[in-house]
Amino acid sequence: MTSENIFLISFLLFIFFILALDLGLFGKKSSAVSMKQAGLMSFFVVALSVCFYFVLINYGHYLHGIDSLDKLQHVIARHHHPVHLIPGDLEHSIQLYNQNLGLEYLTGYVVEYALSVDNIFVIVLIFTGFGVAPRNYHRVLFWGILGAIVMRFVFIFVGAALIEKFEWIMYVFGAFLVFTGVKMFLDKDKEEKIDPQSHPVVKFANKHFKVHNHFVGNKFFVTVDGIRKMTPLFLVLLIIEATDLIFAVDSIPAIFSVTKDPYIVFFSNIFAIIGLRSMFFLLAGIINKFRFLKIGLAALLTFIGLKMLFHVYLDQFGFTTTDSLLIIIGILGTSIFFSLIFPENKKDRKLKFDPENEDNTRH
Repeated sequence: MTSENIFLISFLLFIFFILALDLGLFGKKSSAVSMKQAGLMSFFVVALSVCFYFVLINYGHYLHGIDSLDKLQHVIARHHHPVHLIPGDLEHSIQLYNQNLGLEYLTGYVVEYALSVDNIFVIVLIFTGFGVAPRNYHRVLFWGILGAIVMRFVFIFVGAALIEKFEWIMYVFGAFLVFTGVKMFLDKDKEEKIDPQSHPVVKFANKHFKVHNHFVGNKFFVTVDGIRKMTPLFLVLLIIEATDLIFAVDSIPAIFSVTKDPYIVFFSNIFAIIGLRSMFFLLAGIINKFRFLKIGLAALLTFIGLKMLFHVYLDQFGFTTTDSLLIIIGILGTSIFFSLIFPENKKDRKLKFDPENEDNTRH
């Protein structure tokens, strides 16, 4: 078994342990997750993500089994890491490599975590549009996260293989991200709606499967007159999975602009995803207060797309991973700052949502 496989399996076992802990703490409760619980879980997940950064800067070279300068040179060339080796000095060269690896992971994590906020906008619309009871949010999001981990794994490693074989795909990704960023900016004031009856997933399910007309507690399936049917709650889960698939088309290429190492892309993606559930409960009720966040995310995607399009020139200019991280934090920080300084007029706010309030739902 290769060092990459050992590292990856250990990481996945750790993530599933965290998810099992999450399910044990909150999964058996019938009440909605409180802001306090969400805050504690968010702090815990972010703390773990930061701890993983320190693991990488100290032991990152074990990921690819680096034990010589030749192996280190090969890994750096293969994944295009902006690291300059110190001739004849393996120890210090590994330190430089690990520090860059940690920065790439941290930058990718910040990008994915920021883009996950846009996911929350859509999830709020899905839950309110389908009338999901707040006490069932956790169950849907938990299983949604498991599905997202599987999809991201496939997307990332297939994408890495394509990039390694066809380097021009980076320019396609870059152009797509610029297009997405510009479109997000132009649509920033557009009112988003979810129509349960006309949603493609609902139409497909009604056509090909037996679907029950009503929610049955927190059940995904129910047997009626000897016929097993999926409930609307399972439809909501399918829609959230489909939504994550769409968002992955943006977020995964965005992280490939930071690092070409698929393992680092995967690690940063998964840590951000497992933090999405707790972040949803923490931000869902106040997310509309960040009125300029959409503009910030649009600028973020555009910047990342341009970075992918002009990466050759930026490398020659000496543009580093640290520079990317500072610009990304600057973009997000500026959008949040102006959102707090210039809040939206309350009477103009279109979506009011409280994840702990049962009145959000339709019955």
